[in-house]
Amino acid sequence: MSHSKKSHSKHEVAFGIDVGGSGIKGAPVDLKTGEFAADRVRIPTPEGSTPEAVTAVIAELVESFDLHKKTPVGIAFPAPILHGVVPSIANLDQSWAGVNLDKIVSEALDRTVVGVNDADAAGVGEAVYGAARDKEGTILLSTLGTGIGSALLVDGHLLPNTELGHLEIDGHDAESRASDRARTREDLSWEQWAERLQRYFETVEFLFSPDLIVVGGGVSKHHEKFLPLLDLRSPIIPATLRNAAGIVGAARLAADADAS
Repeated sequence: MSHSKKSHSKHEVAFGIDVGGSGIKGAPVDLKTGEFAADRVRIPTPEGSTPEAVTAVIAELVESFDLHKKTPVGIAFPAPILHGVVPSIANLDQSWAGVNLDKIVSEALDRTVVGVNDADAAGVGEAVYGAARDKEGTILLSTLGTGIGSALLVDGHLLPNTELGHLEIDGHDAESRASDRARTREDLSWEQWAERLQRYFETVEFLFSPDLIVVGGGVSKHHEKFLPLLDLRSPIIPATLRNAAGIVGAARLAADADAS
């Protein structure tokens, strides 16, 4: 599936949804600009975050907008997605394991639905419309938050479901030492944290030789405090779409899938 910079989509708008542990957010996305075509709506994630309950909230979100019946829906989801199926889940109800997300939501909405891992969605958003726009080659998006999310794109093609935050480095699960949560939990200075990020990124760089690394997650707004401390061959830059990246990338992936 290619996400090259020029839209091959027959749609001008697609709908993007970002499913998180605390909130489910959605907005229609203008596929030419990557901007929201209407204000984003957020509904709290239901306490019993079962497939049925989450699907009902997604339907409520979609129905709150006046969308053309052919507008496709992309869902950025906090889990790997293998051909539509959620193999395992951490942040939502365990009953999601083994569920075909694309199928159940598509049936509820009567629309084309494409589910994608949330870090992958953010990576596509940044590659097509954000910090990595018009950049060729191998692009790595790394989200620094509760864990470390990753998305890897090669010449516009997404390699889905990479879990580079779980690389074992120096005997540790990388995200247990280098995530933003580890920084706050251990009360690390920016310099101390940057040393751990250096070890993480130099390892990833050695393995994948990216042409560009884009750093997202909430902490990326403080990028000037830690990115200049890193010494890598690859350019490393902050993400620009911030919280919109998942919605925008999911919408783009849904439009691409519907066009193919």
